[in-house]
Amino acid sequence: MNNPIRGRLNAATLRAADRYAQALLGERKRALFADLPDQIVEIGPGTGANLRYYRPGTRLLAIEPNVHMHGPLRAAARRHGISLELRLGSAERMALPDAAVDAVVSTLVLCTVPDPVAAVDEARRVLRPGGRLLFVEHVRAGGGYGRLQRLTARPWHWCFEGCDVRRDTEHTIRAAGFSSVDVQRYRLRSAFLPINPQIVGTATR
Repeated sequence: MNNPIRGRLNAATLRAADRYAQALLGERKRALFADLPDQIVEIGPGTGANLRYYRPGTRLLAIEPNVHMHGPLRAAARRHGISLELRLGSAERMALPDAAVDAVVSTLVLCTVPDPVAAVDEARRVLRPGGRLLFVEHVRAGGGYGRLQRLTARPWHWCFEGCDVRRDTEHTIRAAGFSSVDVQRYRLRSAFLPINPQIVGTATR
């Protein structure tokens, strides 16, 4: 995640695309994050795109392995009144006790982590009973989008720090052993065609 070229490139890309992404996903994120608790964990928060949707005073434990994201993330926390604890760890190993938190947030992250099954299992482990994994993720598609994803998979993977446009993330979440999973599927109308097929939802421990 700390590749000197791709790390900086992705941090710059996220900052440049922030308003565009907000226009595309803002309504869904507002609804998804409407009743978050005061203390949450977010894996791969990047440059802080989600912080505008958290209540001021929220205590956020951010697991972000790309050091080039850290400066903008801290600035976003100050701007939105978020109490930030920033860690370098990975989604697969959060270094938190079992059943420690009520909410874990993952948005456009499970496509990139080296082991998405381990990351979802880790999210479930650190959640208290009744705690929720809240997610917005792009997913593998069929038909024309599926063909486009196959054609773009390798260059996309290199440019975006290992992002895999063909992961079946919905299956990964459903198979993790949560007590319930609520998923909505939709298709963005964005310039980022390979990641337009997406899901939003919650998985409850």
